[in-house]
Amino acid sequence: MTILPGNEKASPKRGVLLAVGLIGMPVTLLFISLCFGRLQIAPPEVFKILLSRVGDIGPTWNDVQESIVMDIRLPRVLLAMLIGASLAISGAAFQGVFRNPLVGPSILGVASGAGFGAALGIIICESVLFTHFMAFVFGLIAVGLALFITRMGARKSLLMLVLSGLIVGAVFTALVSLIKYVADPEDKLPTIVYWLMGSLAGASYKALFTGAPVMIAGMVVLLLFRWRINVLALGEEVANSLGENITMLRFVIIMACTVVTSSAVSLAGLVGWVGILVPHIVRMVLGPDHKLLMPASVSIGACYLLLIDDIARAATSAEIPLSILTAIIGAPFFAYLLRHTGGRWA
Repeated sequence: MTILPGNEKASPKRGVLLAVGLIGMPVTLLFISLCFGRLQIAPPEVFKILLSRVGDIGPTWNDVQESIVMDIRLPRVLLAMLIGASLAISGAAFQGVFRNPLVGPSILGVASGAGFGAALGIIICESVLFTHFMAFVFGLIAVGLALFITRMGARKSLLMLVLSGLIVGAVFTALVSLIKYVADPEDKLPTIVYWLMGSLAGASYKALFTGAPVMIAGMVVLLLFRWRINVLALGEEVANSLGENITMLRFVIIMACTVVTSSAVSLAGLVGWVGILVPHIVRMVLGPDHKLLMPASVSIGACYLLLIDDIARAATSAEIPLSILTAIIGAPFFAYLLRHTGGRWA
């Protein structure tokens, strides 16, 4: 391999610039989002409000502005970034494991299972935390069923796993329809339908502190295994020749993706396209190497869903469900990416 003059210094410099950009973009967008909304708050005021929590600053703002920034916008912004990052990194991991750029976090029926769990939770109890818990549990159950069906087959392949996920997803989708059919049309049904469309309107510190540890733990596992996902993306023969335990490696990665996705769905409902679109964007810019692809997907995914949520809460007087915006924006852009890349994966 020929090394061009100056590459020794250019590569570390490029890495530093990339790291600064991937950290700086979410932080900058977070601050802008705290200023942005139906009630505009000047950036200096937002900056002072944030600083007042760590230092003694004389207030130049009123109580309403402080409440909007600290109690309403900050938990929502943090939750949007966390969920966007979770869906994006799990999408990147699934695409590497399955060696297919068209798969996403819902490939094994996770979203359908979590949707059924949330609908069931809404029917049983009014508690938001109980609804989140049910969505998380049934997301895990859905993947467990997909893995169980795969093990029942004579040939345990990735194709069998994907087909099992489609079967489980179809069953849970039908069960969601059953729940909607029997739900009270005046009370429960609108809540179920609105939740399934995805929203962060109910974001709070309680929801953030409930879901954040699980999602962060899952993302840390995926980041630690990003080197090995490169091996899986090369194919089974190469992975076997390198001494990797493919079955165990896939299981760990799939379970980490499942935990992350289930937690995200349980907090925000069904939000599509993030896990498919964001890894494609990052792959076009940085290439298919997962050691860069996955950290970058975390950053871009956080920014992308935060932008979508900013539009959702400020575009109209009635908040637009997230899944509508992600589909309207994501589908045409994804079509452009496919046309631009010709469907090439690597």
